[in-house]
Amino acid sequence: MRETLTWDLFGTASRELTRTVVDSGFRPDIVIAIARGGLIPAGALAYAMGVKAAGTLNVEFYTDVEETLPDPVVLAPLLDTDALVGKKLLVVDDVADSGRTLALVVGLLKEHAAEVKSAVVYTKPRTIITPDFSWRETDLWIEFPWSSEPVIEQS
Repeated sequence: MRETLTWDLFGTASRELTRTVVDSGFRPDIVIAIARGGLIPAGALAYAMGVKAAGTLNVEFYTDVEETLPDPVVLAPLLDTDALVGKKLLVVDDVADSGRTLALVVGLLKEHAAEVKSAVVYTKPRTIITPDFSWRETDLWIEFPWSSEPVIEQS
């Protein structure tokens, strides 16, 4: 079985996840997306919170459906860590599956920022890191609307 997130349901999920962050009292200075899966959720949360400062950290881990590299790898271009000093960051990804990517990014950013919290659309029960904010928990494979269609090739 699979969990399917539609574009419409993503709209609801992103607003509800943002409400959870806002109601917690946490107000990030910068929203950091874990690319690629976290790009769209991070943008939605940043807009919903009115946070204009956003950044991206590129991490490769999944190579195919349920296939990963041995360890997550941070890819270029890297963030300007000097700009993070003294800032409160919200790290956003689509899912905390194994949690290894999220743990890597949160760990790296905590070395530079004043405070780092994490938000994901989905959390899997096996994750090694519990995100600070999550919309839903599932143990199913998730089909996201931005990655479930085939890649568009030149015709």
